[in-house]
Amino acid sequence: MREATLDIQLKTLPSGPGVYQYYDKDGKLLYVGKAKNLKKRVASYFTKNHENYKTKILVKKIHSLRHIVVDTETDALLLENNLIKKHQPRFNVMLKDDKTYPWICIKKERFPRVFPTRNFIQDGSEYYGPYTNFKTVNTLLDLIKGLYQLRTCNYDLSQEKIDNGKYKVCLEYHLGNCKGPCEGLQDEKEYNENLNAIRQIVKGNFKDSLHRFKRQMADHAKKMEFEDAQRIKEKIEVLEKYQAKSTVVNPKISNVDVFSIISDESFGYVNFFQLSYGSIIRSHTTEIKKKLEESDKELLELAIIELRQRFNSKSKEIFVPFEVEVGENIKITVPQLGDKKKIVDLSLRNAKYFRQERFKQIKIIDPDRHVKRLMAQMKKDLRLPEEPTHIECFDNSNIQGTNPVAACVVFKNGKPSKKDYRKFNIKTVEGPNDFASMEEVVYRRYKRLLDEEQSLPQLVIVDGGKGQLSSGLKALDALDLRGKITIIGIAKRLEEIYYPGDSIPLYLDKKSETLKVIQHLRNEAHRFGITFHRQKRSKSALDTELDSIPGIGEKTVVELLKHFRSVKRISKATMEELTQVVGNSRATKVFNYYLSKKD
Repeated sequence: MREATLDIQLKTLPSGPGVYQYYDKDGKLLYVGKAKNLKKRVASYFTKNHENYKTKILVKKIHSLRHIVVDTETDALLLENNLIKKHQPRFNVMLKDDKTYPWICIKKERFPRVFPTRNFIQDGSEYYGPYTNFKTVNTLLDLIKGLYQLRTCNYDLSQEKIDNGKYKVCLEYHLGNCKGPCEGLQDEKEYNENLNAIRQIVKGNFKDSLHRFKRQMADHAKKMEFEDAQRIKEKIEVLEKYQAKSTVVNPKISNVDVFSIISDESFGYVNFFQLSYGSIIRSHTTEIKKKLEESDKELLELAIIELRQRFNSKSKEIFVPFEVEVGENIKITVPQLGDKKKIVDLSLRNAKYFRQERFKQIKIIDPDRHVKRLMAQMKKDLRLPEEPTHIECFDNSNIQGTNPVAACVVFKNGKPSKKDYRKFNIKTVEGPNDFASMEEVVYRRYKRLLDEEQSLPQLVIVDGGKGQLSSGLKALDALDLRGKITIIGIAKRLEEIYYPGDSIPLYLDKKSETLKVIQHLRNEAHRFGITFHRQKRSKSALDTELDSIPGIGEKTVVELLKHFRSVKRISKATMEELTQVVGNSRATKVFNYYLSKKD
């Protein structure tokens, strides 16, 4: 019945814009989507071969669907967003946010108060915001308080009560913070003019207030009221200083929303700026968890609709880094240069910083999520068939062909697993031959793992370019492991990553986490290999002198070196000095050895 029901529903779907809803066999809502053409979009779920595992699961669970036809694509966007917020379907991306954001309220009353609140009450009062944090609200209110004298009491200042002398001025009046409207000492018209100026400041427009204060300052100066003129001048300086801090682009850019996105394999990070007269009056960044490998375009479109609703934006123009579809009545601008491009770049930078901070936090509070995200990102960046939870890296070390050695370091879940590090003496290669040495150690390493039936890595990295990669590949071929293990080479100079059979290297972003892990592996292999090489070289130097003396073992050599500190001093020591350290019998052998060399 399921197939027949869906078949009939698919055939009868309209071709216009709308919203579709998928339900499982228990009637639970699985997914809500929007479409320009309902028939084509819904049919694509059942005719395409989906690579994404989660999409395959979704399609398997769909038992029935419902749809809502709307007039325009804008209506579809808004309806989709509202349904997602209301029902929170399992397979939908959701911009969850339980915060109640603060507003600046201008109360509907005579001589209105101006104050911060988290409660939006439909009582005719004016609300500006919401703001992303109280710090912004308090900064604005402190500025307003310094510029204009407003009442803070909650008295009912009706004309009748003022005329009857019901109220007396409070401390705020005596401090100069209020002009005493409660006793009729301030004209209502003047108070409302101040409120109009405050409305403009909250919107980011400082021009009217500056012009008004400059006019007042000039009037006071003409009347020789220099103290009052100085007081107004100080207000102008406060306002200009605040404006200079908040203006980041051309002041002509006004009433514009700016959106940008940066994403990785599992999450998207969307930044939102609201601009007014060249000032950023709102900034907010949110994290979105991907559900069905949504594209940046899909995530950004959803975020634009949701964030504009959440923050009550009425802007008619949006700046974005690429084309999006968010309705017919909004102008979409993709800036290419100039001040508009700078503000989009600034938004993108904020999204990147937010992402970096989230990574740092996740490493501390949820290391498993960090590892999963990193592994998914490496799989994508390096085009691997599976996540590289086990990586091994090889490096050769020799100086002018002497004491050739190799090192293998092991990373598990992106971190060094030092107990699994291995070092190799080169056995079958004569002279300095890096390619043959690489082939030998890769073969020996995985021959042993196969013989001992241990797990193999998902990724092998060889330090070097095409030559070393080719040698490593020969070793895997000899063990019939080609295709079972991915092997790549990394060249030091330009951090080029080579793949078997591909002459064109891959270049990763210099700041990418994938490249940082590969560099860490390469540097760790080099460090481990060099340390082993130096140890072997030092031992060789000692072997030629002390270990070649008949009847002198390793323990004696250590005792002598601890006391005399060098082979040269041992060779020059007297019989008595040697006897005090290792006894007469062994001292005689060492002394006679160096005596014979002098002769």
